[in-house]
Amino acid sequence: MPGIVRTRCGPGRGTPTVKTMTTTTPSAGELFSLDGKVAVVIGGTGELCGAMGEGLAQAGAEVVLVGRSEKKAASRMASIAEKGGKSRFIAADVGSRSALNTLCNDVVAQCGRVDILVNGAGVNSPTPVLDITEDEFAHIIDVNLAGVLRGCQSFGAYFLDNNVPGSIINLGSISGLNPLSRVFTYSASKGAVHNLSRNLAREWAPHGIRVNTLVPGFFPAEQNRKVLTPDRVAQIMDHTPMDRFGEAYELIGATLLLASNKAGGFITGMEMIVDGGFNAVSI
Repeated sequence: MPGIVRTRCGPGRGTPTVKTMTTTTPSAGELFSLDGKVAVVIGGTGELCGAMGEGLAQAGAEVVLVGRSEKKAASRMASIAEKGGKSRFIAADVGSRSALNTLCNDVVAQCGRVDILVNGAGVNSPTPVLDITEDEFAHIIDVNLAGVLRGCQSFGAYFLDNNVPGSIINLGSISGLNPLSRVFTYSASKGAVHNLSRNLAREWAPHGIRVNTLVPGFFPAEQNRKVLTPDRVAQIMDHTPMDRFGEAYELIGATLLLASNKAGGFITGMEMIVDGGFNAVSI
């Protein structure tokens, strides 16, 4: 089916024109292939982003796992290599814009390019609203929100300066859509990440840069284990139609869709929810 391309009308541009463009439908393998791409996964030493990084590698991307501990990255890199993928580790701190600028430069120097950014660093806290200190609140906001902004700034500038149709996947949370008890600061920070992602999607879409939010439901991981008490688990299961937690690998399909410029090339500003139906339930 021929596609239609319209040129924008504006001062000095004359009458809008319409032209047809012949396209061939890619195969399923071609749609999701990331051969030749380089993906940077900030937070890639964690459980969820580590699984996402492994999926990106299996799709053909060279994956750069970013975190603070190479020891934590080692097992994930070994798993990637065992399955024929390629990865490396670079240490970086999302608390510094200059550190993330250096990270971007290092990735380009070592890998030749960057095509995909996953912003997944995050921290959580069960401290009640009346007890949380300003320092603890500021730390969570800095890592979860400002850290995502810094990553988008550093890699977004690279995409813009080099005309790269990049894909940015920011990790949101089901609590960013509907505030949850016991994690109010985390909910607030993730709600802001969702809004930030939509703003950047709107701003950068004309440049071919896509920005989306991947929204996990309840996946047991380092960040939330301290709040998963037996009564909390019972409440979650009562609200989850699939009556189970998610498995980390179940984020891979959504990740590949959002990462690929063929499979997801017309998807931007989206909140991709992977939650076993949690967000579909009201009563």
